[in-house]
Amino acid sequence: MSYRFDDLKAACQDEWHAYIQHDFVRQLGAGTLPRDAFRHYLQQDYLFLIHFARAYALAVYKSRNMAELRHGFEGLKTLIDVELDLHRDYCRVWGISEDDLARLPEAKATLAYTRYVLDTGNRGDLLDMHVALAPCLVGYGEIANYLNAQRDTRRGEANPFDAWIAMYESDDFQAATGAEVEWLDARLTTVTSDRFDELASIFRDATRLEIDFWQMGLDQAF
Repeated sequence: MSYRFDDLKAACQDEWHAYIQHDFVRQLGAGTLPRDAFRHYLQQDYLFLIHFARAYALAVYKSRNMAELRHGFEGLKTLIDVELDLHRDYCRVWGISEDDLARLPEAKATLAYTRYVLDTGNRGDLLDMHVALAPCLVGYGEIANYLNAQRDTRRGEANPFDAWIAMYESDDFQAATGAEVEWLDARLTTVTSDRFDELASIFRDATRLEIDFWQMGLDQAF
């Protein structure tokens, strides 16, 4: 049997739907999410991105050829030179300074997900780590599309979180999402059924941790 990324989503369909359609996401789309909940999430997401960059540094280390080396390096460079800068700028719009971010403790949900990704990458190979990261990279692109398909999603000045949706519906982010799915598809087609089951378990656990990350935002929990 030849597997694809969609098979990973199908293997944990309930968890995936709970993640994509979480109350945090739906309230964000409707513009009704409490501002303090979004600020808490936004700060923790910055800390998550730092560990995301560490994961790409690990991908560079684990590379076995020049193609993998370039792929990991470009991901790391984009995160450090583009995404983290953009995130700091967006945080400033919400009254969160770089000093605030530097002093911020990691919430338990942030610790759990980021360390799970890094541990998965350390124990496994590049495919293990990319599968663990996929709910974030691919999921956010899918969430933006999900929100735009909902009748109660508000756009523009009517929604204080419109810029967040715009970030993940952008051509650049959607292209990055598509490229990651293609990368995963190319490697999943060659795995055995036992190996796919291992990867599906990683994907399910990472998706569950993403659900906890949304709930952390709603609860404003540390």
